[in-house]
Amino acid sequence: MRVVLQRVTSASVSINGNVHASINGGLLVLLGITHEDTQVDIDWLVSKITGMRIFNDHDGKMNLSIQDTAGEALVISQFTLFATTKKGNRPGFTAAARPETAIPLYEAFLSSLSRKLNKEIPSGIFGADMQVSLVNDGPVTIVVDSKNKE
Repeated sequence: MRVVLQRVTSASVSINGNVHASINGGLLVLLGITHEDTQVDIDWLVSKITGMRIFNDHDGKMNLSIQDTAGEALVISQFTLFATTKKGNRPGFTAAARPETAIPLYEAFLSSLSRKLNKEIPSGIFGADMQVSLVNDGPVTIVVDSKNKE
């Protein structure tokens, strides 16, 4: 699994011109799922995301996690995070999991994150054509990959 985390002051996702979900502050989580992902990847990522200290403390230093700030999270499925661009100019997406594999993992990720943060997690709709709006705070944008634990 691969996520792009963006610290935001606000974010929303619209589908067919209507706002489907929004948050006022916290993390926008763009989630990509590949064929080899399992519950182990979900558990590791949820722990990493909820513990990552990327929110400012009272001194303006990034010392607080989303759990410390009681921030919100908006999760958007994004298969394009597993695009391959090695050959030619058209990205390939064969590394992204097919819906029959990805949807249960996406739903499990949402459930795990919801339990860890003890709140409902707004999200987009898997496979929908979505428009995502955000105000990146900082800007802070971090890529985390469960298969490449840097």
